[in-house]
Amino acid sequence: MDSIVLYTEEIDDLQEAVQDLFAQTEGFVLKKNSLAVLFTEEDTDYPELYNLLAENWKFPVVGCTAMAMLLGKQGYCGTGISVLLLTADDCEFSAGMTDDLTKGNYERQIADKIKELKGSLSSEIKLVISYGGMVTDEQDVAGDDIVAAIDKASGSAPLFGGLAADGFNFNGFRVFCNGKVKQSGQVMVLVSGNIEPKFVYANSIENRASFCYEVTESKSNQVIRLGNGSFIDALKREDMQVSKTDVLGDYILSPFVLTIHQPNGDSVEVARNLSVLNRETGAGCFLGAIPEGSTLSIGIINRSDVQKSVNSSVDKILCEIKEHGYKTLLCTSCCARFLALASNINAEVEAYTGRVPEGVSLAGLYSYGEYCPVRGNKTGELYNMFHNFTFAILAI
Repeated sequence: MDSIVLYTEEIDDLQEAVQDLFAQTEGFVLKKNSLAVLFTEEDTDYPELYNLLAENWKFPVVGCTAMAMLLGKQGYCGTGISVLLLTADDCEFSAGMTDDLTKGNYERQIADKIKELKGSLSSEIKLVISYGGMVTDEQDVAGDDIVAAIDKASGSAPLFGGLAADGFNFNGFRVFCNGKVKQSGQVMVLVSGNIEPKFVYANSIENRASFCYEVTESKSNQVIRLGNGSFIDALKREDMQVSKTDVLGDYILSPFVLTIHQPNGDSVEVARNLSVLNRETGAGCFLGAIPEGSTLSIGIINRSDVQKSVNSSVDKILCEIKEHGYKTLLCTSCCARFLALASNINAEVEAYTGRVPEGVSLAGLYSYGEYCPVRGNKTGELYNMFHNFTFAILAI
C-alpha cells in the first residue's frame, strides 16, 4: 500500500484549499483502490469541501474534526486541513457511516452498516478504521459500547481511530463520510487484502493519587456507587470538583485509571476521563465504560511522562518500520495529553520529527478518545479497546 500526506492552512477559500491539495498529489500514482482520511478544524465547511474534492477524487473520503493535527513534515498543526491518501492494488476499502447513534439503536445500526460494507469486499476484514462522536450527556453511547459493537459485527477485526474533537467547546465536533456530516454517527472503513496492521500505544500515567475505590455499582459508563457511598460522595471526600454538571474540562488532566478483566482471565489497564456529574443521583458519567468490581484510581499527569511515553512509542514503531517495511503511520493522541504539554505544544511531534524514514507517511489528530487494540497482561492477546489519555499508532 502506498500513501501520501497532504496539508493546507487555507480553510476560508476552499477552492484555493482544494487546488493546493490537488497540486501536492502531482506525481503520486493512484492505484486500483484508494481512500482519503481527512482531518480538519471545526470551522471548515466540510460539505463544500467534499463537493470540490469529489470533482477529482472518485473514491471514499472519511474523517472528522480535530482539536489539532499531527503531521510528519509540518509537525503540530492547530489549523487547516490534512489528508492521508491511501492507495493499493492488493487492498480494498469499503466506507460508510451510520445514522445518529443512541443507546437504543447503536448495536443494530453498527451491525447493519458493517454487514452492508462487508458485501463489497472480496475477502475477510483485516482492519477497521473508525471515527465517531463523544459522550456529552448521559444519553450518548459510551466509547466502549461502540468498540464492542464494532468488534462483534466485524468478527473482532482490529479497530483503530477515535472520537472527533473540537476547540474544547464540546459542541463543534463532527464526523464525515463522503458528502455526509453528523455529530453522533459512526464512520467506518473496512480494509481487506494484503495488509498486516501493527499497533503501538502508551497512556503515560505512571503516578497515582491516593484516591482508590472499588466500583460497587455501575452501568456502562455511569458509575453510581464507589465503596459504600455514591460516586459524588467519594469525590467530595477527596475535595474534588462536584459543584457543576459538565466537568470534562475540570477533570481532563486527572484521568481515572482502572483494570478491566477479560472473560478468559486476562486483564488490560485503561484510562477513563470523567465527563458529566448527576448531582441528583450522585452518579458520574465517563467517556468510557467502568465495569463493576474494578478499582478506580486517579492518575497524576505531568509533561515529562507524556514526552517519555511518545518517545517510547515512536521508538517501537520505528523498529517495526525497519523490520517489516511499513510505509504509513496513522496516529491518535488524546487532547488531554496536549493540555498536559502546557506551553510546549510541539513536545509530542518532536519525538518523531526528523526520525521518520523518507517515504513513510505520518498523519494523525488530537482526539477526545482513542480506539486501539491492547495486548493482554497475561496472554499477550490483542483486544479492541476504547482509551483516554493515550497516544496510539497504527502502522500499515
